Amino acid sequence: MHPPIVEFPVSSWLASVEAALREQALETIESGGVLYFPRLGFELREEELRFLAPTWSDGKSKNIYLRGKERNLRGFAGSEDDALALAALIERYAAEARHLLNELLPAYKASLESSNTSFRPVEAAGRAQSWRHDDSRLHTDAFPSKPTHGRRILRVFCNLNPEGRPRQWRVGEPFPDMARRFLPRLPRYRPWLATAMHKLGITKRRRSEYDHIMLHLHDAQKADADYQKNAPQMAMPFPAGSTWICFSDQVLHAAMGGQYLLEQTLLLPVAALRDPGRSPLGVLEKMLGRALV
Repeated sequence: MHPPIVEFPVSSWLASVEAALREQALETIESGGVLYFPRLGFELREEELRFLAPTWSDGKSKNIYLRGKERNLRGFAGSEDDALALAALIERYAAEARHLLNELLPAYKASLESSNTSFRPVEAAGRAQSWRHDDSRLHTDAFPSKPTHGRRILRVFCNLNPEGRPRQWRVGEPFPDMARRFLPRLPRYRPWLATAMHKLGITKRRRSEYDHIMLHLHDAQKADADYQKNAPQMAMPFPAGSTWICFSDQVLHAAMGGQYLLEQTLLLPVAALRDPGRSPLGVLEKMLGRALV
């Protein structure tokens, strides 16, 4: 099934990667695949094992995270000393994830922009939330308040579960197939509305037509119960001690269960890709016959 989940024999965050593996990784990820490292875990120090408990979450956010360039810890409930210790753990993961990406995908190195780094100690299954925020439904990622203007959303996930439980994912059909299915249903882009939302502070900058489409594709996928049940898809249990990387704006995914995850988000300009035409922006512009940013 496409997109493929391709295994890579990398077992260290500091490993050197051969040219052939780099080429395979670049082709896999740009074609909408998932890079899977079954023996690449993230080792916690003895004094950090205490953070493997859901009680560190403040209960308001899905994740505990260091936000963008600010690097302030959000979503955490604990003392100042505990916050500093957990932030140091999360920063160590961010550094190792970035090192791996620089070695594995060196063509992106100069253009990657680090964004949020998160720790997810709460069980993914059974969280009460609206359908729009329900990540157990197949979807592609889009940011409501932070328009990307076509920049790619690259994510590095690592399952920390101390009990050996997998992170249960579903992976869906190729992005172009999904887009062809839902594009005719989407509401028309209104530039005046995008301008108003930006001036009112609802969005960090003005939404492009691309951002409008990606947000409505995200919602259309999640809202369609028949699609969630019957669309082409595969189950993928990512075991404890494994890591996986994908463009989450392109790979249809759903988190069905699992607890204790680290995740690093990075943004990449479309121009940094080997083949921009395979990106969501390139696919949508070809389908619609016009520029979207």
